[in-house]
Formats: sequence, structure tokens, C-alpha cells
Amino acid sequence: MIDRILDLLRDRYGAPSPHRRLPPLDELVLTILSQNTSDINCERAYARLRARYPEWADVRDADTADIEEVLRPGGLAVQKAPRIQAVLRELSDGGPPRLDWAAELAPADAMARLVAMPGVGPKTASCVLLFSLDVPVMPVDTHVGRVARRLGLIPERMADGPAHAALTALVPDSRMLEAHLLFITHGRRICLARRPRCGECPLLGLCPYGRAAAAATG
Repeated sequence: MIDRILDLLRDRYGAPSPHRRLPPLDELVLTILSQNTSDINCERAYARLRARYPEWADVRDADTADIEEVLRPGGLAVQKAPRIQAVLRELSDGGPPRLDWAAELAPADAMARLVAMPGVGPKTASCVLLFSLDVPVMPVDTHVGRVARRLGLIPERMADGPAHAALTALVPDSRMLEAHLLFITHGRRICLARRPRCGECPLLGLCPYGRAAAAATG
């Protein structure tokens, strides 16, 4: 079923555009900055951080108040500055912080190592592994989770944490990034949180939620 779903979404939206490809440590920090803020504010904060501190060791060793000031345009700077510094310290072993080792581990082991770090949950860890290291794991954001639950791919009440593992097991490795990007596009354009446009959905015939909604209005 999942291949059919992805084929239909690809037919509707086309092949996803290439995703950004950052070094894993850069992706980790950027994803932490993206938590509970807009893409624009996240990118602004990240650009300010990189302009002020060219090396991640500089961020790790800086005064936390200075990091907070740099990150202020991105929102939640008081929470994110110490979180980022704690992660960078965790990833230092007598030298500069590094994360390239994650590519050498089995996906489950890499996930376990990452989520053990302060402020790093399954979504953040999955983004780093998938986007930067081509590790086939599924990041579950609000759009991916909503689409998957409405399609019945995961239980309606399944939390996002278990959903990462469930969808990772369901989606073929070779289509993991494609599935993530297509589900986000579908969630933003048709499978909206409020007033989803089920009548326009290419997945209506496969979607229990959509069929129920159509019957209720029928």
C-alpha cells in the first residue's frame, strides 16, 4: 500500500525537489533551532550563529548569554542556547565536536545515541540521520504524522515517538526521503489540519478518514 500511496502523491506533486544537504552537526543545530519557530526565524538565527561563531567549538565554549543574544531573533533563545551548548559538549571527545560517527552505526543504534543527548528527540535525530547521512529513518513532523494517521498507516493515538519507528519500518529504505517530503507537501496543500480538502485528494480511495468524511457530508 505504501508504494501505491507514494506513487499517487508523486503523480500529483511531482518528484520532490532536492533537500538541503548539510554536515550532520550543522543539521543537528539547525533542527534544534527549528523547534517551535518558523522556518524564517530559524534560518535567521542559524545564519547569525554561524556568522558570529565560525567553528562549533567556538559556540560550545562561548558565554551562554552571548549565544542567547545571537539566537534571540529565532525565539526561545534562553532554552535553545544552553541546549545547543550541552549537545556540543556531549559530542566533544577532547577535540572539536563531531557527529560523522553516526553514519557508521546501525540506524537503531545511531537513533539511540542521538536521542540520549539533551534536547534531542526522535524527530531531530531522524532529520540528522536522513538529511545529512542518508540513513533511512522517518522524521515525523506534524504533517507527516497527520497524513499517516488519517491513512491508517499508524494508529490514530500513536505518539510521535513510536511513530518514527513504525513509519521507518513501513517505508522502503529507497523511498524514505521521498516519502517524508511528499507527506509534508500533501499535509500542507490538501490534508490540512482543519478543513482538509478530501474531495481533491488523490488518496481518497485509500484513506479511511477521507472516506468517512465524504460519507458524513454525502
